[in-house]
Amino acid sequence: MQRHHSSPRSLPARSAMLVLACALAGVGSAHAESKPAATAGAPFNAPVLSSPMPGTAPTGSGAGYHSPNSPIAPLPQRNDVVPWSVLSDLTKKTTKDGILPVFNAQQQGMDKTVQRIQGFMMPLDAKATQTHFLLTSVPLTCSFCIPGGPESMVEVKAKTPVRYSLEPVVVEGRFTVLQNDPYGLYYRVVEAVPVK
Repeated sequence: MQRHHSSPRSLPARSAMLVLACALAGVGSAHAESKPAATAGAPFNAPVLSSPMPGTAPTGSGAGYHSPNSPIAPLPQRNDVVPWSVLSDLTKKTTKDGILPVFNAQQQGMDKTVQRIQGFMMPLDAKATQTHFLLTSVPLTCSFCIPGGPESMVEVKAKTPVRYSLEPVVVEGRFTVLQNDPYGLYYRVVEAVPVK
């Protein structure tokens, strides 16, 4: 009888989908520490990473917090991208159907315009290049940690495939604010192309 093992390359996609589902459902813990599970060929002494959110921000809200203990460097300063502080500066209202974003004038003014977004790639497929993924304001630190709220993520649908990387990615495309997205997302960029 032949044993079937999951490919390590498929793990990021599964993790990303689980994190996305948890983030959009508003569950999970941004304070959790995770010890990576041992997988074939993986070292047992991998560093323990955490993504605590400072202060009293509720889980799954805000721009997220980049731990100083993270082995991944924060986003570099760029003047040609929309800052995450602009995207995360919004209020939310609770309705009988859920929690909806209330976009400010600056965010509404960016709707249906070409914008550049910089972030960390959260792949939604187990391929080396991605055409549908999320960009987040801070890197994922474990499979079950929510990086922040929906305001800390931008859904990207790329016209040109983008190579997966742990390093920051910049894309340019038509930016849309999402008033009542069925998946709970607040922002989307379509027809995106990678930018150096």
